[in-house]
Amino acid sequence: MSNQRTDIPPADITGSGRLVATLGLVTMICGALIVAVWQWTLPAIAANKKVMLERGVKALVPDAARIVEYDAAADGIHPAQGDPVAGAVRFYATYDGGGKLLAIAAEGGARGYADVVRVLYGYRPGCECIFGIRVVQMKETPGIGDKIITDAAFVANFDKLDVSLATDMKSLANDVKTVKHGSKKFGWEIDAITGATITSKAVGRGINDSVQVLLPRLRPHLEQLEKGASS
Repeated sequence: MSNQRTDIPPADITGSGRLVATLGLVTMICGALIVAVWQWTLPAIAANKKVMLERGVKALVPDAARIVEYDAAADGIHPAQGDPVAGAVRFYATYDGGGKLLAIAAEGGARGYADVVRVLYGYRPGCECIFGIRVVQMKETPGIGDKIITDAAFVANFDKLDVSLATDMKSLANDVKTVKHGSKKFGWEIDAITGATITSKAVGRGINDSVQVLLPRLRPHLEQLEKGASS
């Protein structure tokens, strides 16, 4: 004699299937909405970033009457059109009211303690030096990492940071290095902030990595840049 019960109703497979299908549809719709919103806001984000960068350049070079965007690629420098091409470095040439080239500004970034630290730096061809920085992106610990903005001694590292090219014009004569606080001896060294060494090093690496690519492409075309304001 069988003990199997026959009065238990079968599982509602159809109902479960409907639930899974509904959840899948909702997930798909939410995903599509997120993508649509991202695509819709992307131009505004890009425009805001451009405005912030232009303000940063203007803060670095207050006398600039005109700012012209360029891309430094392996085959030379070109007026910027849209996003930088693969492998190119975007930079900003600044000119006075008479069309004279004043300085160059560009971005550099490297991983800090919490996230990538990105800075905008100013470069003068005449002294082959960096003369100032502005923070573009940073999520470092408040009161510690943000000393790269507020610490006067650290900011002074960039009054005239040596980024001269080697005689072959293919790399820096000396890498930009961040050294232990109080041990700076050379013009290409950055004196770190005590307690914020990781963030200090991120600034140094970001600048070094950027200028190592940018300057060998930029220096041979300074004459082209001098004419850039009227081109």
